[in-house]
Amino acid sequence: MITNVVYKCFSCEKIIKQDYVKKKIRCPYCGYKILYKPRTTTVKILAR
Repeated sequence: MITNVVYKCFSCEKIIKQDYVKKKIRCPYCGYKILYKPRTTTVKILAR
């Protein structure tokens, strides 16, 4: 089981932990209903 999953509110951009999302699908800060998982940034290194 993945434990480090975080969500972000689409409206206020605050980070919401997975434990809260299991209980309700609303932002605890602003009450907005749309949450998303932010993508991880990757760095590409060119081989020479």
